[in-house]
Amino acid sequence: MLAASPKQAMDDVLKSISQWPKASMAVVGSSLGGFYATWLAEQIGCRAVLLNPAVRPARDLRPHLGEHALWHDASQHFVLEPEFIDELQAMELDHISHPDRYFAVIAKGDEVLDWEEMTGHFPGESVKLLPQGDHALSDYEQHLDEIIEFLNLV
Repeated sequence: MLAASPKQAMDDVLKSISQWPKASMAVVGSSLGGFYATWLAEQIGCRAVLLNPAVRPARDLRPHLGEHALWHDASQHFVLEPEFIDELQAMELDHISHPDRYFAVIAKGDEVLDWEEMTGHFPGESVKLLPQGDHALSDYEQHLDEIIEFLNLV
């Protein structure tokens, strides 16, 4: 599990992948994980698949400071600290450097994040814009063939 601190989480990931072949690796992330995947892809120059990725999580999470249950296990908790917002702010990117390294699946029906902001951050052919859908991309399986092809896993 990643640390609650965005800086610590990304430091831990960078350390754990330090010996990996960057040219042939890829990262995949959804929502805040999509933000992290984007940041990692920019740092190491790998491909990234993003599923309804957060673009400005510092702004979006600021109102949610405090203790929260983990979504997958309500018996576990974490605290969203003010300094974590600052860490996210420091990691935000104005733009991506190589749109060809990205494939974003974005749903217009996302009830959490703004699809227009997401598509504005990932320009051109790097986006598969879904006319409906939801934040969880409940129809994820329908996009697997394109994801696998983008990642050259065929």
